[in-house]
Amino acid sequence: MEKFKVKPVGKISICEEGFFLEVSKEYVSALKGLNGFSHLSVLCWFHECDNEEGRSILQESSPYKRGPELMGMFATRSPARPNPIAFSAVQVISIDYEKGRIQIAYIDANDGTPLLDIKPYTPSIDRVERPGVPDWCSHWPQSCEESGNFKWEDEFNF
Repeated sequence: MEKFKVKPVGKISICEEGFFLEVSKEYVSALKGLNGFSHLSVLCWFHECDNEEGRSILQESSPYKRGPELMGMFATRSPARPNPIAFSAVQVISIDYEKGRIQIAYIDANDGTPLLDIKPYTPSIDRVERPGVPDWCSHWPQSCEESGNFKWEDEFNF
């Protein structure tokens, strides 16, 4: 099998000031042209789950209270997976083009998580108008903006 080399372009920073995408100095010029985009698609590497055990988990008890008893990893957003890649759509608050620092509203990642890539979110390519979901999660919010006020603690088994 072919080997892949993945090089982070920065890291996730979480502090009292908020959530940030910290872009490494050599990639700061790649931010040019992001102004005007309200949301970004972000790829991260869940490095804390990057081990043989985490990569070998293919099924687990449902992390969702209303979900099926047993679920395959591809049906969850668990960080334990064959390749611990995370994908999130994030809302941009501000961009510091000189420091390579993007403040975002929220991201489901830990402080120090390696940042693999940033792409502009564009509705013409990324938005699905009427996505289908299983009945057990059909009551979830329809957007990331609505998710902020949703009682997620009532949905998970942890």
